[in-house]
Amino acid sequence: MKIIKVIIPAYNEEHAIEHVIQEIPSYVAEIIVINNNSTDDTVAVAQKAGATVLSENKKGYGYACLKGLDYINTTPNTPDIVVFLDGDYSDYPEDLSKLIAPILNNTADFVIGARVPELRESGSMTPQQIFGNRLATVLMRLFFRSKFTDLGPFRAIKYSTLQSLNMVDKTYGWTVEMQLKVLKKNISYTEIPVRYKNRIGVSKVSGTVKGTIMAGVKIISWIIKYAFK
Repeated sequence: MKIIKVIIPAYNEEHAIEHVIQEIPSYVAEIIVINNNSTDDTVAVAQKAGATVLSENKKGYGYACLKGLDYINTTPNTPDIVVFLDGDYSDYPEDLSKLIAPILNNTADFVIGARVPELRESGSMTPQQIFGNRLATVLMRLFFRSKFTDLGPFRAIKYSTLQSLNMVDKTYGWTVEMQLKVLKKNISYTEIPVRYKNRIGVSKVSGTVKGTIMAGVKIISWIIKYAFK
């Protein structure tokens, strides 16, 4: 069996994180929760549920993911596959098996969990999220002939492939940076439709006007940057 590790960025997810951890398949070698400056009991709850918990005090999705990667890069028993999963319980962690299947079958190196409308609970994505995803994927199709339909954070990637991407984004652009670099490097990829439900708590990005605007600007800037690079 391949070694699989899961990275979960988490900011104030004390009510959700235990559910996420408990529903991750048991064959996963390590669940790594990155506490991104939480002010609640996220750390204690995640530790009690059995996760390895790291702390990253610089706020930002990318900062948290990079912290998790730094940890993986410097520990023994490196994984074959790394899975990224949000800590808000909006995804179905058991769908991880579907995400890693194309990698295990050697048909793709990178897999996105696509939040397709027919599997999406009503209200689970805000109108601005839906619009932003559509705009970003249309631009990627226009500039790179991409087949991506979503910027879904639930994703799986070969560890060796992830290392080759040299990820750098510290905040909202992490997901689109990964997809753009996969396209530019001609890395094999696919999407797997996944279920998506209303998260526990309020989104720290799409749930605020500032977060929505900042994320939108960062995502579009990454796409424009790579289109003319």
